[in-house]
Amino acid sequence: MNDTGEIVENKMGVMPMNKLLINMALPMMISMLVQAFYNIVDSFFVARIEDPSGKAGTAALAALGMAFPVQMLLIAFATGLCVGVNAILSRALGERDYETADKAANNGVFLSVCNFVLFFLIGVFLAGPVIASQKGTGLTREYGTQYLRIVCCGSFGVYTQFIFERLLQSTGKTIYSMFTQITGAVINIILDPILIFGMFGLPEMKVAGAALATVIGQICAGVLAIILNRRYNEYVVVNLRGFRPDWGIIKKVYVVGLPSICMQAIGSVMTFSMNRILTELNEAAVAVFTVYFKLQSIFFMPVFGLNNGMIPILAFNYGARKRKRMMGVIKLSMFYAFLLLLIGFALFELIPESLLRIFDTGEASLIELGVPALKIIAFHYLLAWFCIIGGTVFQALGNGVYSLIVSVARQLVVLIPVAYILAKIGGLDLIWWCFPIAELMSLCVTAFFLLRIYRNVIRPIPE
Repeated sequence: MNDTGEIVENKMGVMPMNKLLINMALPMMISMLVQAFYNIVDSFFVARIEDPSGKAGTAALAALGMAFPVQMLLIAFATGLCVGVNAILSRALGERDYETADKAANNGVFLSVCNFVLFFLIGVFLAGPVIASQKGTGLTREYGTQYLRIVCCGSFGVYTQFIFERLLQSTGKTIYSMFTQITGAVINIILDPILIFGMFGLPEMKVAGAALATVIGQICAGVLAIILNRRYNEYVVVNLRGFRPDWGIIKKVYVVGLPSICMQAIGSVMTFSMNRILTELNEAAVAVFTVYFKLQSIFFMPVFGLNNGMIPILAFNYGARKRKRMMGVIKLSMFYAFLLLLIGFALFELIPESLLRIFDTGEASLIELGVPALKIIAFHYLLAWFCIIGGTVFQALGNGVYSLIVSVARQLVVLIPVAYILAKIGGLDLIWWCFPIAELMSLCVTAFFLLRIYRNVIRPIPE
């Protein structure tokens, strides 16, 4: 409502679709691109950490790779929670049910606190065992344990940032969530060299410094997101005074969000398993795998930003029963996602060595193993755009279980077994083909479910 008490029509129901998607998604794509840049800068400095002998090597990068599965799990819990809150809140706004929208927001904040407590305990008690279970030894194990413990124990920053940014996104305030993400990333980038190498009189913290810079950046972004919600988000009120959990709302949040959590948790299992398989072949291959994830974020993070803009539009218009607008946002999102990943494919094929030299550790193995790896893995970019947008459609329309099925089939049923078999047959020369093979299967299953969604959910909606 405006100041006179009149109901203001939400732009997600009336603005021309291409303009709306760009308006909603572009700020998120830019902020996600900044996040990707931060990931690269973070690893750029980590790759230059010297061991006790005074030489840089792949140990620090491998340590980040071995911490990554739990980081993925942490993000999975945050993302899944926010997907559920986002879908319920946006649909409630489309139906003009402002009470349910407020309940979804408040219960989302409560669940974020619960998730932080869980990962704080993981950081305290399980950081070391997680790295050791991936066969990390020596400096890799030491660095990995330090990094993981700090990131988990400081995870209240990322959970605060995620939930309050999604409240802004759910109500069309994506420009403000862009500010918070850029703020966190810039602070992180500034602090990285200072804390890693010990500048301005501070002690040299090495990998622990990279973790601390990440946590501080997330905390600052989270605080800013709270401030912006209080000042500019007129659609949702967060007030925990006298709050009691609404188990009905919580159930609805996880009905939508749990498949997303499981889907990304499966990604954590995949990364953990790949690290173990690669360590058996060559520990430097774990560093290559880590670098690949950093590089792919340049292209995939903007696509995820596109998703974040697409979800509230699709959920809102589903609640408002506007089929034409639903189809419009799906088609446009697929087109833009295809263009982004086509650029990624071209760069991975044409200049893989130049991309790898961003993370030059001084060891020839990174380039020797990395160039063929990037060229092979890049083929899955030509298929992934369809699978990503399809999965987002499933989640926004309350059918996240389809995304879960696709993810399980891709990463557990196909990718890991194929990686294991190819490693036994041809070692590092063949193992990277597991990614295009798994993506092809994912494309087929996603297309099947998307057609089913159209027939059962979208087409029955009257024009």
